[in-house]
Amino acid sequence: MGYELKTKETDNSVLDFIDTVENPKKRDDAYKLLDIFTETTGHEAKMWGTSIIGFGSYHYRYATGHEGDAPLVGFSPRKANISLYLAPGEPDREERLQKLGKHKTGKACVYINKTADIDENVLKQLIQDSVTFLREMYPES
Repeated sequence: MGYELKTKETDNSVLDFIDTVENPKKRDDAYKLLDIFTETTGHEAKMWGTSIIGFGSYHYRYATGHEGDAPLVGFSPRKANISLYLAPGEPDREERLQKLGKHKTGKACVYINKTADIDENVLKQLIQDSVTFLREMYPES
């Protein structure tokens, strides 16, 4: 998730942030995802920047010399959709995404409209795969 992410972990309250989500259904989904990500990763949710809810962290360093810290996985309830941040290089990702349900993919994100559209067990597998993959890629984190 460290691609273009210049977002830093903050001490802002995750629950306060979720409470600011205007759409009540999206707010409910954010609470549901908070439970799923927390339970699956075993990490406490932290705010990264103003709108990303991240779990765990790793330190990345690119061949270019660029380095930084990023959450292992996370999500953001945005106006248009909900962004899921999962490791893009993870080998089983494409196969799992075919079973996830209704979603779109961007360069680094998976976008969903609502949690009712997706298979939660597949999401949990994607989260676990991402965490394992990043821990192996960046063992010194």
